[in-house]
Amino acid sequence: MLIDWFTVFAQVVNFLILVWLLKRYLYRPILNAIDAREKLIAAELAYAAKQKEDAQTERKIFEAKNAEHNKQAAKLLQQAQDAADKESDRLILEVTSAADAMRRKQQEDMARDAKSFKQALSQKVSNEVFSIARKTLSDLATKSLEDSIVEVFISKLNNLASDTKTTLSEALTTTNTSVTPVFRSAFELSRAQQEKLKSAINEIFSEDIPLEFKTDVALISGIELSANGQKLAWSIAEYLAALEEGVDALIEQKPVEKAL
Repeated sequence: MLIDWFTVFAQVVNFLILVWLLKRYLYRPILNAIDAREKLIAAELAYAAKQKEDAQTERKIFEAKNAEHNKQAAKLLQQAQDAADKESDRLILEVTSAADAMRRKQQEDMARDAKSFKQALSQKVSNEVFSIARKTLSDLATKSLEDSIVEVFISKLNNLASDTKTTLSEALTTTNTSVTPVFRSAFELSRAQQEKLKSAINEIFSEDIPLEFKTDVALISGIELSANGQKLAWSIAEYLAALEEGVDALIEQKPVEKAL
């Protein structure tokens, strides 16, 4: 088979021309378009990366600001809570103090009223009791009782303490014409009873002492010897008076406050 070299050469030339034309008018624009597209995509990716980086930076700034805001808000909230708690405690303490003061005042008023009532009642009862006791003892006084009282008084004279005896002796023996030693008794002493008392005084104090005898109904079943400001007495009234003083002391005692 013979080869037509002219045809082959022509086809090669045509092929090269076609390749040049394709490269010149088809491939180059496509390549340029591809390059441009790649550059555009690279620019967009760079822009997107920058936007992402900026966004992350903004996010970090926002989160930092938000954290600081939350911290400040928590601090302000805690301060407000502390102030509210302090005010609440102050109000509670104030109300409690006022309530305690009112309760104490009420208790004091009640205690004072109760004490006044108790004192009045106790005083009334004690007065009645002692009045009845005095009247009963006065009504029961007999000759035998009077003799016993004289004996008891003489026994008391015989058993005086040394200092008391010395003081009473000085008072009895001191010369004073205007003041005579006096025996007072709730009942009128008989002559025998008076002589018995005189003899006891003269014997105990070893001196003849002038004496005066008087009746004093205030002395319930008793005798009293007074001289120059000194006094020696014995009577049932003394026991009643001591008992009455004890009752009065109990009445005057303040009531013990109960612990709340």
